[in-house]
Amino acid sequence: MSSVHPVTVVGIGAGGWPDLSGTAQDALTAAEVVFGGSRQLDLLPATVAARRVPWPSPLLPSLPGLLEPERHRRVCVLASGDPMFHGIGTTLARVLGPSSITVVPHPSSVSLAAAHLGWDLARTDVVSLVTAPVETLHRLINPGRRILVLSAGAHTPAAVAALLVRRGHGAAALTVLEQLGGDGQRVVTGTADSWTLPEGDPLNIVAIECGAGPAVPVTTGLSDDAYQGDGQLTKREVRAVTLAALAPAPGELLWDVGAGSGSIGIEWMRSHPACRAIAIESSADRIATITANAAALGVPGLRVVHGRAPGALDGLPPPDTIFIGGGLTRDGVLDRCLAALRPGGRLVANAVTVESEAVVAAAYAKLGGELTRITVQRGSPVGGFTGWRSSMPVTIWAVNP
Repeated sequence: MSSVHPVTVVGIGAGGWPDLSGTAQDALTAAEVVFGGSRQLDLLPATVAARRVPWPSPLLPSLPGLLEPERHRRVCVLASGDPMFHGIGTTLARVLGPSSITVVPHPSSVSLAAAHLGWDLARTDVVSLVTAPVETLHRLINPGRRILVLSAGAHTPAAVAALLVRRGHGAAALTVLEQLGGDGQRVVTGTADSWTLPEGDPLNIVAIECGAGPAVPVTTGLSDDAYQGDGQLTKREVRAVTLAALAPAPGELLWDVGAGSGSIGIEWMRSHPACRAIAIESSADRIATITANAAALGVPGLRVVHGRAPGALDGLPPPDTIFIGGGLTRDGVLDRCLAALRPGGRLVANAVTVESEAVVAAAYAKLGGELTRITVQRGSPVGGFTGWRSSMPVTIWAVNP
């Protein structure tokens, strides 16, 4: 029986075969089967005699079935640019295992764009809109920032320009770089508020230079005005202390139970691109509000579940951290949340009423943890003077059960 060969993943750019390294050309010449997008396969010369298989759509469900029959043949997979930067290489490493692939990278479109523009890539934000909504950009737009956007197609530049205008950054400079490194390379420039250029090549990257415009802080405790809602909102000062108690870490999953306007889950996700959150809310009107707030603040990936805890928690992926902002007095909510936590997980609950404080006090007596009680006073007019108005005190219980 012939041996099993590792799958060789070869990065290729718009420049095609002449731009490939000798290692990449040798791998493709020796291959018996080459998988890739139709555009990528068309870049190969006739000297590559391998059978060419274009990817189906959707790709991921078909991937194991496509590769398994070829496991004893020399297989190459073509990827755009660097296979390990938002590319098929990362998918193959996850599906087949890192030891089952060999990667021959090519400069990514991001590297080529930075080189063309003279931008310091280490100080430039990069976001892919290939599989994410354009609203993902919201968390990166701030005065003076530079952003490189991996486009989903020819429509992306106009969608980016429209979002910048809505955000108050119409003066932002846009550069669209098409077919970088290829014979069809084209660069067009303009500003967001004057972007009327027709759609160009679908293979493009959008460079944004944000000038003057509204700033959105990256810290927790955003202004209450940043959120739409019916008043069911963890107020800014309490929210900042609550997020500190939740202590988000990259890659962790939060359940935001009784999400209200969604502020806790939203700011959890804004703390790091790898942070994930699920907002659970029983009000249909608030579901729409949470979704709108998440999009406006750059985390459209927030998952929103319409239902009442504890029943609505069934079937959700196990969380690393849970915040209970509503429903604490409902039978079974606290016990169900404690049981759902991963080992070493953390739960934070906010209590405002006497009844919810009683639940927290009983749980604290049993499980320990940390209790914090805060009262926020804000200055407000009293006739011609200024006085203090106090909000309701909030008790915050944090525990690692």
